[in-house]
Amino acid sequence: MSDVTNENSEGGMHERQGTVWTAAIHIVTAVIGAGVLSLSWSIAQLGWIAGPLVLACFACVTHYTSTLLTNCYRAPDRITGTPNHCYIDAVKAYLSPKHVYLCACAQFFNLWGAMVGYTITTTISMNAVSKAHCYHDNGHDNECEGPGPILMLSFGFLQLLLSQLPSMNHMAWVSIVAAIMSGTYSSIAFGLSVTELVQTREVKGGLFGVLGNVNLAPTTRAFKSLQAIGNVAFAYTFAEILIEVQDTLKSPPAEHITMKKAISRGLSITTASYLIIGCFGYATFGGSTPGNILTGFGFYEPFWLVDIGNICIALHLSGAFQLFAQPLYANLEMRICERWPESKIVTRVYKIVVPCFKRRVPLSFSLLRLGLRSTIVIITTIVGMALPFFNSIVGMLGALSFWPLTVYFPIKMHIAQQEIQKGTTKWILLHVLIGFTLCVCVAVSIGAGAEMVDHLKEVSPFTKIE
Repeated sequence: MSDVTNENSEGGMHERQGTVWTAAIHIVTAVIGAGVLSLSWSIAQLGWIAGPLVLACFACVTHYTSTLLTNCYRAPDRITGTPNHCYIDAVKAYLSPKHVYLCACAQFFNLWGAMVGYTITTTISMNAVSKAHCYHDNGHDNECEGPGPILMLSFGFLQLLLSQLPSMNHMAWVSIVAAIMSGTYSSIAFGLSVTELVQTREVKGGLFGVLGNVNLAPTTRAFKSLQAIGNVAFAYTFAEILIEVQDTLKSPPAEHITMKKAISRGLSITTASYLIIGCFGYATFGGSTPGNILTGFGFYEPFWLVDIGNICIALHLSGAFQLFAQPLYANLEMRICERWPESKIVTRVYKIVVPCFKRRVPLSFSLLRLGLRSTIVIITTIVGMALPFFNSIVGMLGALSFWPLTVYFPIKMHIAQQEIQKGTTKWILLHVLIGFTLCVCVAVSIGAGAEMVDHLKEVSPFTKIE
């Protein structure tokens, strides 16, 4: 431990070296995550007509509102204005204090909710590796259980270490690795689906999905369809980190120009992946499509390839966890520093010089960072152990995060920025979009909530990871 500096120096101005492709990689890492492998199940609930149509609608809405949000990075002018380093700062620059408070609650809850979802999904994937070997050795009819709680604790320990990365500016390599992993397991899921289709020579699935299944109760069909829409919404959620990613971009050109290009490229890649994986998965399994195409054991063999896919999921979500965690850490640490600026526990950074080849590489930590981030990771892991199910969590997170952060606040800031007059055609159309998406998200949250209640009745906490 060689010297001590002030934490505020790390939280101040930083050298921004981000490009179109680093931002696009961050977007792909954030978007292609826990949701992608549930999309085959989602399309199975919605059918061949509504499934791809819902995907396309969410992609269009997300692209439009995200481009509006990029214009709010600087205020009052999008080119020469003062930069807003986080989502809450942008809301503070354009909207009222009430909106700032609501945005902080929505963003913090959804960032943390994504962390819980990724903890659950990573554990399910690693548990599937253990179960795949059991099925391979003992047969597919054998009841196989994996060490789920131990795996979740191991994931939590890994995140304790990664959480000591100072900020998102130090995470480019994490996102690159995560993006490579997402491409790998998506390709495996696609390849296995195509192989199965070639062998069976049968395209399964119906035009109306679960809605056309007369053997199910109407409420069951409705709840499953709403949950599927929530899964799609979750698969397109990244607005809560958009401003933070934009804050890593170098300029010129202006940050909003670069970010719009990154959004177009990132969403094009993800939407193509979603359609390919979702549609081919549904064509392979039809109405029996599992909730997670790799961990639900739609595929048993070749077990080693399924293992690789699940390991890639775990590695990807380890990085995606940090991509959502870093904005949460940064906001909380900034506010603590503002509240107690004279406290040495809050402001002091300890640097450790570690020999590395021919040069000495300094590492740093602070008591604030160590204590706060470790506490958040521990709480996240405990909550993940208490909620060991996948699709319901994904649907609920999608419902709760998509409307406020992806639709409501970007549109409200756009109206304030452009001074759009109340009652004009554009003002009315924007509020119609707000109202329509709100109704959809409320309905989805009801469906996902009902499904979660059913799971909680069936599953004992800390005992079983599905």
